[in-house]
Amino acid sequence: MKVAAVDQLWVYLSGHPLLSLLVTLLAFIAAVRINRALGGTSLLHPVILSIALLIAFLLLVDMDYPTYFEGAQFIHFLLGPATVALAIPLHDHRERVRRLLVPLLLACGTGIVTAVGSTLGLAMLLGARPETLLSLAPRSVTSPIAMGIAEQIGGIPSLAAGLVLLTGSIGCALAPWVFRLLRVRDPAVQGFTLGLSAHGFGTAHAFARIGAVAGAFSGLAMGLTGLLTAFLLPMLTRLFGLH
Repeated sequence: MKVAAVDQLWVYLSGHPLLSLLVTLLAFIAAVRINRALGGTSLLHPVILSIALLIAFLLLVDMDYPTYFEGAQFIHFLLGPATVALAIPLHDHRERVRRLLVPLLLACGTGIVTAVGSTLGLAMLLGARPETLLSLAPRSVTSPIAMGIAEQIGGIPSLAAGLVLLTGSIGCALAPWVFRLLRVRDPAVQGFTLGLSAHGFGTAHAFARIGAVAGAFSGLAMGLTGLLTAFLLPMLTRLFGLH
């Protein structure tokens, strides 16, 4: 009886688009618990674990990505509002941001040029195709912005999103070692660095592991990076002969 009930439940859910939403939420909850059980290591970020679990599920039930995305697109839609909502904690530190606005803008511009230039230069040396290069270029901004930029400049949005996740995961894993090596202890500097180099991953890491100040400045860096990248990237890609 129990097996029959489970079979009936699966038949119902498998034909419903909300299955993807349910599986996504369950995968993330499981990934968070696994990460905590392993000591909260950045090397196994919950988002990366969630992706691995979801890939395994899609392969197990033989579900293609368009079918999965039909139900999970609500989460995709929420990425934009979630990014905008980061302005709320930043409001508490607006006076400090106003005093440091020029250095922050210079640091952000330098970070963008360094990230894009080093990425495109190395990829070109390795013989990457133009569409791959244009998908790599916006890897240091948050996923919704990166996908939009990649689509506008001729890249592959889905590939850009995957590269953004990989960049964020590596950034969170390496950041604590880099901070210790360079003796960076100011939470504002740590947060801004994480937001600039590891976007959404870094912002979540800053809020969870460092504090509200780091999270606020990380959100600021993520927003500024996305905004400036949208303006600077077309010029940089032309400089590399991609347009």
